[in-house]
Amino acid sequence: MHIKYYKLVILGTGPSGYTAAIYAARANLNPILITGNSIGGQLINTNNIGNWPGESEGLTGQLLMERMHSHALKLNVKMIFDNIIKTNLLEKPFYLLGNEGYYCDSLIIATGSSPKYLNIESEEAYKGKGVSTCAICDGYFYHNKTVAVIGGGNSALEEGLFLSDIANKTHLIHRRNYFKAEEITIKKVLLKVLSKAIILHLNHITEELLGNKLYVTNIVLKSIINKTLKRISVNGVFIAIGNSPNTSAFKEQLLLDKGYIKVKAGFNNSTATSILGVFASGDVVDSYYRQAITSAGSGCMAALDTKTYLNNICIYS
Repeated sequence: MHIKYYKLVILGTGPSGYTAAIYAARANLNPILITGNSIGGQLINTNNIGNWPGESEGLTGQLLMERMHSHALKLNVKMIFDNIIKTNLLEKPFYLLGNEGYYCDSLIIATGSSPKYLNIESEEAYKGKGVSTCAICDGYFYHNKTVAVIGGGNSALEEGLFLSDIANKTHLIHRRNYFKAEEITIKKVLLKVLSKAIILHLNHITEELLGNKLYVTNIVLKSIINKTLKRISVNGVFIAIGNSPNTSAFKEQLLLDKGYIKVKAGFNNSTATSILGVFASGDVVDSYYRQAITSAGSGCMAALDTKTYLNNICIYS
């Protein structure tokens, strides 16, 4: 295996990784951007972005990621299509292993997060057979059919709205009696409820998925109030219950908090991790805000923090 050496490697091509690459390139740091398996990150699957400043309508996640990709290319950012599965950050230079091996003086981790599943036994049998975590990817297979969306945050409600324009009937299932979403999104959902395009099942959890050998046919719900069960006929189930940070390659090296990389935060050097020269940004550090704009902003900060770090190495080495 041929091992290459770089000044700065950035992992991830979501809004954080692309922004870090753009700022690092403008600072003449000659960054290498390793894409990971999901180019564009989770935002690529977002149908409509209504809160990106300066874009009040018509902006999709795919379009925004294409623009960021093009911007990085125009700044001559070298992109490598690889996925890092193992690292050694305890020695310098840092070592990264994917299909190829890489050494680097500094590292920005912007590997984002992946969708969570329900972790019930019957769910595994129907992944790809009616169970999905992406309405934008798979929604059009359910034209004039019945679907269920599980979750109560922005992502779940947005998926419900998207599917309600495609499916004949959309069930929205949430374990609480209130939603953790923007008020404007909640209002849109409630209008769909009034028109009966969306049917709410609050205070319910998913007990079991049923079906045949080919696809899911029913979902069994349990009331968290009185424990009663009810069965709903569905053709598809879309799970939107949150995300898990992609940090498996850094465990037992970086300091983590519930799986998320801990960063310094504060006035300066905010994106610094527990290892000098390693920085992190975006959803891999953020379990609270989780917005495209905050992810991009932290990518900018990581690039600026890395520039300061590398400048200090030059001065004191």
